[in-house]
Amino acid sequence: MTCHRIEELLALLEPEWNQASDQSLVQFLMTLAKEAGWNKPLEELSDDVLIYHLKMRHQDKKAAIPGLQKDYEEDFKTAILRARGLIE
Repeated sequence: MTCHRIEELLALLEPEWNQASDQSLVQFLMTLAKEAGWNKPLEELSDDVLIYHLKMRHQDKKAAIPGLQKDYEEDFKTAILRARGLIE
C-alpha cells in the first residue's frame, strides 16, 4: 500500500470511527466489512473495499461511485459515439 492510500484510508476512517468510539478498531472494521457485503474472512478485506465503502457510506444508494462519475453518460447514444471517438 502506498503512503497516499494509507493517508486516504486513515482520513476517511478517523471521523467514522470517532462516531463509533465504543468499538475497537477490529470491531469497527468488521462492521464496515459487513455493511459492504464482505463475506470472506476479514484478513482478505482489501483497502479498496474500505476506501470506497467509507466514501459511499452516507451517500444515496443510487449515487455514482467516486471515480466513475467522470465517465458517466446519461444518454446511451452519446456514450457509444464518445467511445468510438466520433464526438469529444
